[in-house]
Amino acid sequence: MPFAAITYDIKPGYESELAEIFGNFRRVKSDQVRTETGEEAGRILATAVFIRDDTLVRVIEYQGDLEAVARHMAAQPGVREVERSLKPYLSRPRDTDTVEGFVATFQRSLLRTVAQISVRDLPAAS
Repeated sequence: MPFAAITYDIKPGYESELAEIFGNFRRVKSDQVRTETGEEAGRILATAVFIRDDTLVRVIEYQGDLEAVARHMAAQPGVREVERSLKPYLSRPRDTDTVEGFVATFQRSLLRTVAQISVRDLPAAS
């Protein structure tokens, strides 16, 4: 399963406030990612958020099309609420008020994958 990581440029010194924002995150109703026409496009398997100094990173484990995952996330009430709550703590504003703005910001803040290793990728032991 692939992973994606996106960064947020934040003001340092607000780790507790940011942890609270993500700690109150409202999970999505379903892990299923669908296109605008309702076709299955993937799944969000897991997410994690990390912070240090002026950088916050969200890691997403997913299946399927990453742009469809970003579009799905943009439409989720919990994600929209987090993005609104983060605004005062950002050192660089993010245009995430629309689906198009969210997807463009997502793509711009996406870290390049250098390596991914999982025990799921190993051959089964005989």
